[in-house]
Amino acid sequence: MSNGCCIGLIGGLGVGATTYYYQELARAHQAHGHSLDIVIVHAETSRVFEFVRAQDPRGLAEYLNRFLRRLQAAGADIGVVPAITPLYCARELATTSPLPLVSMVDAVAAELTSRSARRVAIFGTRYSIQSGFFGQLPNVEFVLPTPDEIDLIHSIYGELLRDGLGSSDQRQVLTELAQTLRDRDHVDAILLAGTDLTLLFNQANTGFPAIDCAALHLQAILNQVLDANVV
Repeated sequence: MSNGCCIGLIGGLGVGATTYYYQELARAHQAHGHSLDIVIVHAETSRVFEFVRAQDPRGLAEYLNRFLRRLQAAGADIGVVPAITPLYCARELATTSPLPLVSMVDAVAAELTSRSARRVAIFGTRYSIQSGFFGQLPNVEFVLPTPDEIDLIHSIYGELLRDGLGSSDQRQVLTELAQTLRDRDHVDAILLAGTDLTLLFNQANTGFPAIDCAALHLQAILNQVLDANVV
């Protein structure tokens, strides 16, 4: 049976994340005995980076709104931005989006609060690591790894993105680094800020306190649909 709620997904940020969200949403809907109703458009990561480098959150919000308006015209009831970099314009987008947005920030903030986590580090691309969620989590202190450690995390993430698979060596390196950040910098948790990290980590093999940002976001999307009694 159809859920009666159409999800509008801005894809391309990047392609792997789009595929991951699509697959996981389809799997979750099937588990609830419902059909997924979704429309997807393709934005360009390079354009998002251009707006961020130019320190133009309003311009980025309008760029994303072009896609949200297309999703609305296609019948979407809610909008989803499956990436961290666009959070640069989260405040501007929240007040101008033509669709209600399911917030990754709110989902991560709630999880951090439930864990009483106040000092965190990010695993992902260099840009995600250094973003600190663009100040969207004001009660959280983001601990930066050293420059060499950032290079290492970024390099491994790039390999995962390029190859589409991970290795036990890569997992071991990041696990050891996570332990270093806990011991040296007293980090409460590591935010896994990139869907490609699922190639290395899952609930069974993650040997450090980790928060999967994409998984939380996906659950928030599903919860919104369920809470509206439309699934």
